[in-house]
Amino acid sequence: MEQNSVRLPLILLSLSGALAVLLGAFGAHALRNLVSDASIQVWKTASFYHFIHVLAAMICLLLPGNQKAKQWAFHLFFWGTICFSGSLYFLSTREAHHLPVAFLGPVTPAGGLLLTAGWLAMAWSMSKPTSERAQ
Repeated sequence: MEQNSVRLPLILLSLSGALAVLLGAFGAHALRNLVSDASIQVWKTASFYHFIHVLAAMICLLLPGNQKAKQWAFHLFFWGTICFSGSLYFLSTREAHHLPVAFLGPVTPAGGLLLTAGWLAMAWSMSKPTSERAQ
């Protein structure tokens, strides 16, 4: 992608990475006495997927490849992380906040599908021969 076209996505991903660190630390320390061990494991899953997909989106943006596919991959990774990890963050802490979050149950697998589609879009972006990738 051109320098200017990746600037905002990379800023958003950097902020999301910082948020992943803060949420991971919160889950490791503050949640210990607030929720069950099973809920902490769900939080850890959310944090792990959050980190992995921030990095995947950054790598995708910085590698050569089909620009349109790379943009799709970025958006799928970004929104998939919000849906998947975000829903898990809220669902895993319902013991502490007591908010009605059952409606988020279907959001988690939808987020997983978006993340999967992001990986497929990333593969698509790299599928052209090397000489055509620099476009």
